[in-house]
Amino acid sequence: MKGKADISATAVDGLYKRLFAEAEAGGYHLNPDVEFAKGLLRGLLINERRYGYWACPCRLASDNKEEDLDIICPCYYRDPDLGDYGACYCGLYVSAEVVVGKKKVASIPERRQPLGERQEKKAPQGKAAITELSLPVWRCRVCGYLAARDEPPEICPICRASKERFERFF
Repeated sequence: MKGKADISATAVDGLYKRLFAEAEAGGYHLNPDVEFAKGLLRGLLINERRYGYWACPCRLASDNKEEDLDIICPCYYRDPDLGDYGACYCGLYVSAEVVVGKKKVASIPERRQPLGERQEKKAPQGKAAITELSLPVWRCRVCGYLAARDEPPEICPICRASKERFERFF
């Protein structure tokens, strides 16, 4: 199995620069402890090699992409964790208050339910307006962005999550 030593510093630095720019453009912030953030990015790259996707380095992945969609970075829990605790579970993303030193990052409880207890969110039923839409509405499961179109966007324009992270909402 390939490990930590197989991920070059150049690859980590390049990913850091890319995600930093994407985060800032989207209103998000990477952890200001650059070495800590790069350690997490190294974990994402290792998991990408291991599983083929960016499973959160702080959670146990199943090696089944469908089961792990909720923990592919950026995970579904990022935004609620930022709002409640000022950082996501692994600490890669932090709030503006953390960046400027107004808030300290503390331990963040796990929101992810065990696989058998996870419930898919279902679209509301029985609303007349919903049945009158001419196009399906797709919801980004990471940030909540909605798109009314035949297919979900390839990449969420808000959080950069991939097409597979969208669910049919209406």
